[in-house]
Amino acid sequence: MTAFTDLHARCAVLGTRLFTVTKLDEEKALFARVFTSHPVEYPVSGTKPMERDGWYDTTIAGRRTFVANTPPEFAKYFFDHELIVSLGLGSCINIPVVDGARVLGTVNILAEAGHFTPEKLDAYEALVADAALSAELR
Repeated sequence: MTAFTDLHARCAVLGTRLFTVTKLDEEKALFARVFTSHPVEYPVSGTKPMERDGWYDTTIAGRRTFVANTPPEFAKYFFDHELIVSLGLGSCINIPVVDGARVLGTVNILAEAGHFTPEKLDAYEALVADAALSAELR
């Protein structure tokens, strides 16, 4: 079992409905999906450009978890927001995986609207920290 598979299983217990992991290539300003719970909608071959926006300011530059508990909170940052909503999802978190001063990628967790309470957020962040994903994303 890979670290990503194990982390996905642990997050599912908390109510995760969609789970992906992306690797950041800052030189190319590109995110590449390296793990997915939904290979049809979000295949591992998927990439997306790194935009320097509010999401970037929080998650990459700020090295903090981005939290959006309603579609309007994430729609302005995610080009695929209509697909997300069509899957019955209404909230997300993006947890940066940090190695020293560098963000290697993000763990992306989606669920129904309002899912990410402070208690659940703490639990998800602890799971990601315990997963030690740096080696997997180098």
